[in-house]
Order: sequence, then C-alpha cells, then structure tokens
Amino acid sequence: MSKLAPQLNGYRLTTAEILYHLPDHPGLLQTYVWQEYDLAPRYPGLRKFLDFWQRSLEGRLHSVTVGSTGLIQPGEIRHADISLSLH
Repeated sequence: MSKLAPQLNGYRLTTAEILYHLPDHPGLLQTYVWQEYDLAPRYPGLRKFLDFWQRSLEGRLHSVTVGSTGLIQPGEIRHADISLSLH
C-alpha cells in the first residue's frame, strides 16, 4: 500500500521512544523505539500499542517521548543574500 494516501489524510510519521523497566530487574530501564504513521495530536495508533503493552507485556512503562512530522510540507522559499555572475 502506498504511504502517500495516509499522508494526504493527515497521518504523520510518528516515532515514540519508550522507556520501560526490565521485568527481572525493575531498577534497570530498557529502550524500545516504535515508529508508524499516526494521526497527531491524539495518536490513536500509539495509544492502542501502549494499551496492548500495559495489558500484555511484563515490562512496566517508565516514560514515552513522542516526535512526529508531516512528510508532505509546503515548499520553502529563501531569498539569496548575494547574486554572482560568471563571464
């Protein structure tokens, strides 16, 4: 399936860094990186994944850091500070 259609409908590439406690050593933290196309700012896909995590996995969540960006953005125009010509 093409990733263009979801982007046109508001989906953004979303990355979440999930820190969780190791089940056998709760004093230690481990990192898991989750990345999918999701709808900002509610992030239903990420919420569904985190609900699954809490319900089914043993590692207790410590923190979640989320970043997202729209891949399709308007063009950026910059004016040149200098103009040069070659003969």
